[in-house]
Amino acid sequence: MIEIKHATTHDVLYRLDDDTLQEAHLDNAKIAGADLANLDLRGVTFRNADLREVNFSGANLQGAILKNADLSRANFENANLQQIDLTNAFLDDAIFTEADLSHAILRYSKMTNADCKGATFIRADISLADLTRVNCNDANMAHCDLRGTNLAGANLNGANLTGANMLDSKMVDVKMAGVHMENAIGPHGQLVPTHREVIRSSRWWEFWKR
Repeated sequence: MIEIKHATTHDVLYRLDDDTLQEAHLDNAKIAGADLANLDLRGVTFRNADLREVNFSGANLQGAILKNADLSRANFENANLQQIDLTNAFLDDAIFTEADLSHAILRYSKMTNADCKGATFIRADISLADLTRVNCNDANMAHCDLRGTNLAGANLNGANLTGANMLDSKMVDVKMAGVHMENAIGPHGQLVPTHREVIRSSRWWEFWKR
């Protein structure tokens, strides 16, 4: 039997008869505040679950399904989130520092004020998501699908947006110092030029307004 306990009170929030959490079905579970740090959670399903403030730091959630889950203020620091499905998840104020979200699905997710510093989003689908005021400082977002994403007030300083598709994304008050964006598609559908001298002599948004 496995017991899932609250990170602070250590109260038992959930019991499973299984001897592993891999590929466990925990849809609709209510385990807000639980401690799941450093656990092997590959393939687990948490659809529609209440996972507010859960500690997933260092956990392996590769291929997990968390559609429609409430993960507000959850901690995913240094977690393996490759191929995770976070479609329409609530991720406001969540922590993703140094997490690996390569090939993750974050479509329609709500990530207002999330901390994604140094996170990896290579080829992730973040289309139509709300990333208002998200911190993606030094994040690797190469080849991300950011079509229709709200990036208002986001910090993208030092981010790698090489090959990213940002068509129709909202870019009001975005910080983009030191961004790498070769072959990216901007909000107006224009391809960013790769010629270094052109990039140095113009501001990034001027490419995409032509």
